[in-house]
Amino acid sequence: MAGLRLGPLLRYTDGSCATVWVETDRPCTAEVRCADGAKGTARTFRVAGHHYALVPVNGLTPGTATEYEVLLDDTRVWPLPDSRFPPSVIATSPADGELRVAFGSCRWAAPPAGGKDPVGPDALDTLAARIADDPEGARPDLLLLLGDQVYADEVSDATREWISGRRSLDEGPGDQVGNYEEYSHLYDESWTDPDVRWLLSTVPSCMIFDDHDVIDDWNTSAAWLADMRATDWWNERILSGLMSYWVYQQLGNMSPDELAADPLYAAVREADDGTEALRSFAARADADPASARWSYRRDFGRVRLLMVDSRAARVLDEDHRAMLDPGEEAWLREQVMDDRDSYDHLLIGTSLPWLLPHLVHDVEAWNAAICAGERGARWARQGEKIRRGADLEHWAAFPSSFDALADLIAEAGTGPGAPATVSVLSGDVHHAYVAEPSWPGRAPDARVAQLTCSPVHNSVPLSIRLGFRFGWSAPARALGRRIARHGRCAEPAVGWRKTGGPWFGNQIMTLTLRGRSARLRLEQAQAERDGTTALRVITERELA
Repeated sequence: MAGLRLGPLLRYTDGSCATVWVETDRPCTAEVRCADGAKGTARTFRVAGHHYALVPVNGLTPGTATEYEVLLDDTRVWPLPDSRFPPSVIATSPADGELRVAFGSCRWAAPPAGGKDPVGPDALDTLAARIADDPEGARPDLLLLLGDQVYADEVSDATREWISGRRSLDEGPGDQVGNYEEYSHLYDESWTDPDVRWLLSTVPSCMIFDDHDVIDDWNTSAAWLADMRATDWWNERILSGLMSYWVYQQLGNMSPDELAADPLYAAVREADDGTEALRSFAARADADPASARWSYRRDFGRVRLLMVDSRAARVLDEDHRAMLDPGEEAWLREQVMDDRDSYDHLLIGTSLPWLLPHLVHDVEAWNAAICAGERGARWARQGEKIRRGADLEHWAAFPSSFDALADLIAEAGTGPGAPATVSVLSGDVHHAYVAEPSWPGRAPDARVAQLTCSPVHNSVPLSIRLGFRFGWSAPARALGRRIARHGRCAEPAVGWRKTGGPWFGNQIMTLTLRGRSARLRLEQAQAERDGTTALRVITERELA
């Protein structure tokens, strides 16, 4: 009898259909049955000895929430027997309804029940508990996970012990994840957490990778990539990382129509074993990043979401450095400007913040200039060491891309038909803040904001707290200007100011969008005296 190894994850939803992702322990037919009669089936496909299915569910009624169950070969496997959670539901929102979008990034797997958590309560666990305690109350309509869903380079003690039972840790990559099987273990560890498992079964999710999904500072520079490719373990690591991301995250980002038109998905499903087809795709994507697109678009009534790949799509040549390759940049512009008056709110999800503390921005721009040779070869060599040591690889480290995004946002937010808000949603930097840009000599009609929320569940060392608090200060801004002048850096296309934060802790942001109004809330997971955890509101404000 087939068993449910992982999931279900409720991924894509719209007014009439949804997709539900599962991993099973053997080949079977997966079926989703809803209480209102909607249903769907899919045969599992095989990758690297694992079995998966993405079940399309059709016939849903807009504006409803219906309970569902999962069956494998006609045997019910979800809800789990004696589950303490309410039934999982598929909710469909009306096209003109209110949309609640919760987002964050950077999540270490929580320890098993009863284990000590050295980094404090998990914001996703705490969100799940709140929804479970009040299943009829307000809940997110969409969960955006903006990177570092798993940590391939910073594994738990339990995973390290498991890896050591498979191979020697004295061989590359040591106690980091090295192949597909080890990646699958990371997802097991993270998504079998009972609270997170239930949360992902009942709240639709969109995901995008960041560096730790592969390795810290992934694609920092051409020199960094050359060093990685010179090792005897990197090729297996990057191919396994891209393969597992496609299976566990990217498939669920796609609509049923996109899946039906995707030749890779068809090839993997039609093969007895889809491993080689997927591995060949990953190899092409690694050799030529422009051959694969990880970015995607979702429309929710009058809200447009663009999830942007700011890792794999980079151009790393020092003379042409860009956060997005030309094809990706053209795609982003096309999606932003397409039928612009059809949306009231534009959400641009990018794992890395566009607007950083001023000192950090100026240091990254300076570093990009000297690495490109602005101060000569000796400074360029030192600049590469500094770039890697200090993680200088955000949008600011790609100045032309930073300015291009500023210009695109200004164009999208100006004139007749402009949206009410343009929000850049990001994580990565292990704190939360709100920053608002201003354009010299002009002001877009839309309210524009950088909304950064991280981590969901991770450590926030004192050095990070102190560094980012100082980075926003007036003395830091003056210091940054001096550093930028040394690099002969041009003025950025926009100025900006921090209008909220920095806030530190395990946290999650929620945007509530209705009509042309937008409201932002930041909540932190905090331990209560009775041993439970709760999400406490840190700030709440109107954006539009």
